[in-house]
Amino acid sequence: MGRGRQKAKHTKVARELKYFSPDTNYSALERELSAEAERRAAEDPWAEYASKYNAEDEDED
Repeated sequence: MGRGRQKAKHTKVARELKYFSPDTNYSALERELSAEAERRAAEDPWAEYASKYNAEDEDED
């Protein structure tokens, strides 16, 4: 295959990928994001630091 035909195929594929827009399932996306937010809310973001630094504070008393 010549370089012209090869480049034309690559251009065609690139154009198809650029303008391709798959169907988006917004309800599934909402469920996924809300579940992640709930997980983060349930976790204590400072628990790791508290266990790391409180041990030293207790020894100083």
